[in-house]
Amino acid sequence: MKELVQVIAMSLVDHPEEVVVTETETDKSIIVELKVAPEDMGKVIGKQGRIAKSIRTVVKAAATKDDKKVVVEILQ
Repeated sequence: MKELVQVIAMSLVDHPEEVVVTETETDKSIIVELKVAPEDMGKVIGKQGRIAKSIRTVVKAAATKDDKKVVVEILQ
């Protein structure tokens, strides 16, 4: 999941070298944290959070084969 979020985020932002993705896995869930440059925050979130919601939807669809819940957090 980490690689998927990283590829999506790097394609959206102006400063791909500042994209940092960390992944924490528990028994039933995976927490993916995404950090981007402050000036790229709007590009990752999108108007009314549409892009962030889309990222979460794609990652959730990719996680169905693993039977785990995935939480994507966008950090400042």
